[in-house]
Amino acid sequence: MPHTHYTTLISAANLVERIAAAPGSVFIVDCRFDLAAPDAGEAAYASGHIPGAHYLHLDRDLSGAKTGKNGRHPLPERAALVARLKEIGLNEGQQVVAYDAQGGMYAARLWWLLRWLGHDSVALLDGGLQAWQAAGQPLDAETPAASTGTFKASAPLAVTIDVDGVLRNLNTHERVLIDARAADRYRGENETLDAVGGHIPGALNRFFKDNLGADGRFKTAHELRETFGALLGATPPDRAVLQCGSGVTACHNALAMEVAGLHGAALYPGSWSEWSSDASRPVATGAAA
Repeated sequence: MPHTHYTTLISAANLVERIAAAPGSVFIVDCRFDLAAPDAGEAAYASGHIPGAHYLHLDRDLSGAKTGKNGRHPLPERAALVARLKEIGLNEGQQVVAYDAQGGMYAARLWWLLRWLGHDSVALLDGGLQAWQAAGQPLDAETPAASTGTFKASAPLAVTIDVDGVLRNLNTHERVLIDARAADRYRGENETLDAVGGHIPGALNRFFKDNLGADGRFKTAHELRETFGALLGATPPDRAVLQCGSGVTACHNALAMEVAGLHGAALYPGSWSEWSSDASRPVATGAAA
C-alpha cells in the first residue's frame, strides 16, 4: 500500500503511525535554533531529540556565506545544500519531516529550502517537539549512523525574487509584500537584530506567529485563507512576496499560504537585513498606511 505523501504539515499522531508502518521511509530533521545563542539548538538536540532525527544548523547548513550586503541568512548554494543532505543520508523522494521547538520558525526554512531544491515530500511536524512529547512519545540522545543518501536536486517548486525586483515593485506595485516580523519591528521600534529599524515601503505586516493557534499548531486552512486573502485583496497569491528580517520566518508565511491553498508566493531571501544594508534604499516606519 502506498504511503501518504505529506507536503505541508504532519501531526504527531500521523508521524507515529508512519514510523510504525515503515520505519525507514521517514527522514526526520531537528531544526531547533536560537538567534541569540546559535549553539543552543544543537545542544538541545544532543540532550534529546525524536529518535532517528538528524540535526541541521540554521547558520551552518541552512544559510550561505554572508557578505555584509546580502542579509543575515542568505540562501545556501544549491550544490552545497544537496551535498549536506546526501551526507546525512537523505534519499531521493524520501518523506522528510522537519521540526523545532519554536513554533516552526526554523523548521519552515528547511521545508522551503527542500521545495526550492525540487523536493515536495517534506512536511513540518505540526506543534513541533512539544506536540511529539504531548503525545507521550520518547526522545533519545543517539546520533543516527551516517550513510550517504541518493538525494539530488530538480526543478525548483519555490520561487524567489531579488532585491532589484523588490525595488522595481516600489514603482510598479504589481506585487504585494508581506512582512513576517513582529509588529513593533515592522514599525521600526525595538530593532535589535538589524542596523536600521522600519520596513520596506508598501509592505503589509503578518506576524508569522499569527499562523498558529493557542496550542502551537497551525490554524485551519480556512482561517489562514481568510487572513491572507484579506492581505492580498485582488492580488493573486503568486504575485505575493514574502519577507521578514532575514528570510527565515517568511518561510513560515509561505507554509501557511500553502496550507491555505494560496500557491506560488515568492520569497525575498535577503529580506529586511539585506534591504536596510544599503542607505540608498527607502525605509518606512510606523503602521501600514
